[in-house]
Amino acid sequence: MISKFNAKSTADQVLSGVDLQGKRFLVTGVSSGIGLETTRSLVAHGASVVGTVRDLVKAESSTASTRDAAAQGGGNLELIKLDLASLQSVRACADKLLASGQRFDVIIANAGIMATPFGRTSDGFEVQFGTNYLGHFALINRIESLLADNGRLIVLSSQAHRAADIDLDDPNFEHQEYDPFVAYGRSKTAASLYAVEFDKRHRNRGIRAASVMPGNSPTDLTSHFSQKDMEGLLGNVASARAEAGLPEAELKEIPQAAATSVWAAVVADKNEIGGRYLEDCAVAPIDDTPNPFADGVKSYALDVNKAKRLWEKSEDLISAKGANL
Repeated sequence: MISKFNAKSTADQVLSGVDLQGKRFLVTGVSSGIGLETTRSLVAHGASVVGTVRDLVKAESSTASTRDAAAQGGGNLELIKLDLASLQSVRACADKLLASGQRFDVIIANAGIMATPFGRTSDGFEVQFGTNYLGHFALINRIESLLADNGRLIVLSSQAHRAADIDLDDPNFEHQEYDPFVAYGRSKTAASLYAVEFDKRHRNRGIRAASVMPGNSPTDLTSHFSQKDMEGLLGNVASARAEAGLPEAELKEIPQAAATSVWAAVVADKNEIGGRYLEDCAVAPIDDTPNPFADGVKSYALDVNKAKRLWEKSEDLISAKGANL
């Protein structure tokens, strides 16, 4: 698959000339950052989007410009409440969507948090694992019947998956010291593995799933970082890439960071991206060098056996809370 898009492309450039009238999308986390821009671009090209937010009142104002884009482009935005850190909220959201019975052509699992202080969700899961991965797992599996035949699931992962593989024996940091970046990396490895197993389980309906590294960009994800922390992180990235002979990493503007999500959701050949990890509007190569800031995907994030085991572990974790899918 040859793509005319790259790291510099924006979401609107990817969708240039594309008419999404009649197409429905579910996008999680649309009140800010990449999710907001992804949604704005989709509705500006005629799509109908159901966007999840934690606070409906705040989201009404933060999505005002997106509604304007929808009005001009013939699209539509509907908001629905969802807190991925609460299985009760996940179930309520899922059941509301199921009651409407309306199908989605694409689901984009975009919402997430990054490198937070130690905490647990309302159900006792480590907060990054519970929010970034397990909440999406519970939501999407509960509503999978709403994903139309030949549809797509796009799950946002991160370059940070390179920092840590999943730990199936202790996913919630109950028996080890907590490290915020390790926890984030594990949650994003889990996100990639979820796409691998979902793709395997649903391709008989023509559905394909892929994970996406959107690119590092100035969003609210870094709200837990002090200026010193941010400078230290950027310095570590620069040093690690220089030592490996890699070009200097560049921050993307948010419209550029949203490009790979919409490319994967709409433009890319779904059979070529299914079960893969994507970055810069392309299928990423496997790169198992130890450098956590290199490009490409670690092979453990695409391991089919590990993906199956994670799925089964996730079902057990959720079932243990009395929240069957």
